[in-house]
Amino acid sequence: MIDEIRSREDLVELVNEIGFLPFFSGRIEGFSLEENISYDAWYQGRWSGKIHWDAWDWKGQVLQNKELVYGKFFEKKAGFISLKLWPDFCNYRRDGYDFDARFDDGLAPYKDKDVVDLISGQGAILTREIKDSLNYKKGGNKGFETVITRLQMQTYVVPVNYEYSKRKNGDEYGWGNCRYDIAENYWGDKPCRSAYKRSPEESLDRIIKHIRKALPKMDEDVLRKLLKE
Repeated sequence: MIDEIRSREDLVELVNEIGFLPFFSGRIEGFSLEENISYDAWYQGRWSGKIHWDAWDWKGQVLQNKELVYGKFFEKKAGFISLKLWPDFCNYRRDGYDFDARFDDGLAPYKDKDVVDLISGQGAILTREIKDSLNYKKGGNKGFETVITRLQMQTYVVPVNYEYSKRKNGDEYGWGNCRYDIAENYWGDKPCRSAYKRSPEESLDRIIKHIRKALPKMDEDVLRKLLKE
């Protein structure tokens, strides 16, 4: 379905062409980074205590270079979205609501508001800092992953970087601590809100039309299920 991806540049070029791409395999067979990446760039285990997984590093790089949007956008799983389609994703997933309006109408829980308010007040913040500030620890609040995933699916909060712990010799280790920000703060008001003049359904149709132009054999009904919040 997709040419083999060997580098971050290949990934960026492909996502810009087709519009979006899940990170891991899922609902649509053959439609993910995992299923179309070269062997050398996928997870290859450990050498000298360091994980060799080029694709895992790309997500932070495309965010810092502002080449693609990355986050949990597809059935609560991670993936990439082109900047061209991002406004329509925001419009469709938000369903006509900025976060405050969603909360005021009783459509967002207090835990979501606590996270949004914290990030809005402090700026881009690491996962561990959010958990510490909002008491997501043993004996405290529960369900942080549910909250942060929901806010990404709704496009209100997005990852902006992944930061790693370092050993004394300077080597990075671990899976990286995600730094989150409000989408408008990182990507700007226009990229997040420029599609508000359309209805959410119009935005969904535009997303589907775009990807089926590049991949005409993609089943529209399956696409709609993948894109549903």
